[in-house]
Amino acid sequence: MLDTQLLDSLPYKLYRADQVRENERSAAEQSGVEMFELMQRAGKAVFKQCQLLLPNTDVFLVLVGQGNNAGDGYIAALHAKEAGKQVLLCAVEPHRILEGDAGTAQQKWLDAGGKIEPFTAAHLDKCELIVDALLGTGINSYIRNEFADIIDAVNQADKPVVSIDVPSGLDSNTGQSLGRCIEADVTVTFVGIKPGLTTGAGKQSCGRLVFDDLGIGKAFVELARSSATLLTIEQFQGMAPREIHSHKGTYGRLLCIGGNRGTAGAIRLASEAALRCGTGLVKVFCHEASTIQVSAGRPELMVSHENLQDALNWASCVVIGPGLGQDDWALAAFEQAMKHCQTHPKPMVIDADALNLLSKHALSYTITDCIITPHAGEAARLLNTSVDEVEADRFNSTKQCAQKFHATCVLKGAGSIIDNETQTWVCQHGNPGMATAGMGDVLSGILGSLLAQGLSKDIATKYGVSIHAKAGDEVARLYGQRGMLASDLFESLRALVNQ
Repeated sequence: MLDTQLLDSLPYKLYRADQVRENERSAAEQSGVEMFELMQRAGKAVFKQCQLLLPNTDVFLVLVGQGNNAGDGYIAALHAKEAGKQVLLCAVEPHRILEGDAGTAQQKWLDAGGKIEPFTAAHLDKCELIVDALLGTGINSYIRNEFADIIDAVNQADKPVVSIDVPSGLDSNTGQSLGRCIEADVTVTFVGIKPGLTTGAGKQSCGRLVFDDLGIGKAFVELARSSATLLTIEQFQGMAPREIHSHKGTYGRLLCIGGNRGTAGAIRLASEAALRCGTGLVKVFCHEASTIQVSAGRPELMVSHENLQDALNWASCVVIGPGLGQDDWALAAFEQAMKHCQTHPKPMVIDADALNLLSKHALSYTITDCIITPHAGEAARLLNTSVDEVEADRFNSTKQCAQKFHATCVLKGAGSIIDNETQTWVCQHGNPGMATAGMGDVLSGILGSLLAQGLSKDIATKYGVSIHAKAGDEVARLYGQRGMLASDLFESLRALVNQ
């Protein structure tokens, strides 16, 4: 599989499949383009990506279903045939005559001498590249067995796959597999980028995502309202230069609460990340047994296991949760911090075990300026549901968490999602090497640092998530994904916040 990376030319807006279907005809009319011309452009774009993926490939296998997605497949097959490629075209119902634009594309293929065959495993043995045009964006229920069998065979064949618009079997809005799903190397999506291709299992399934607006993008964006926005580091101007006449207090007083007995590393990672992102003063409140481990090797941290109330009064921002635990010590610290921030409003980041405690005391606290950063398991506990249900619709799960706690929610994972109750963003950066202990602690420290330095909640969240993920990408670029440690991000973080 290729690394899942979006091309630099991609726009930043995401659109649900129904928004594309409802507006693409009007956008085409306003652009002076016939709908069949759009199909021809789509098929040509797919063939171009096949050539870019494997330029010397001679044998194509094109798999088609019955809708407009199949029409795009027929046009792609026609371009491959005209380029001198050997094209095997298999249909789920080979004798079915398609209607509309898809029917026109099918007839063009037949008029050019193309054949339509039933699918067999032997086709997979013969081909060098597969074009997936089985199912498009219109499906929202579990797929039929005849499609599932072909998808299984394709995934087991270990041949390069280019999917048209969406990998067959994937819900393009949620990224959920509808029973079976093609695992593509490249997905070429059209008119508007579908949200399900950018997060969770959908990001895995689509491989490298390529976008083509088919020449109607300008008209389309004026008609349709986006459902979410992609985030990239390039969208931010970075932190403003520091004033010459400033001091450490100018850049915030951050209190990090956590580090129970045996889990000192988590709060150490969060607090050091905050220092590396520019916080002027960082204080750690941890369990007495963890004070030496937290302070060792990082004398710039102020570490204490006493007088939490004094520390809360001192702080301009609070991070709570990394290594906190859920025992009596943790519960006492959690309750005291939450009550303080409720009666003395100040920005707060709630992560890790503090989220698990919050799920048990959800009705007790309302923090007006709060960021919560659950992974799927923590989100499931916050919503009293299952991890599978959270992952089945990551966008909806993030919004539910944001609305339930009136907070800005970051649902971590492949394509981390941010929701502030009214708007949604998806982080483009990040890689599987970041799936390791402590990465979430580093993120909570980054977010706390930016809040402490005076950034608004939304800007701090978007920028913090982006630089965290981008730092991970920089480490992976230099050394590879395997073996990445959370603390490896510190050097890249420092460089990014100074750009």
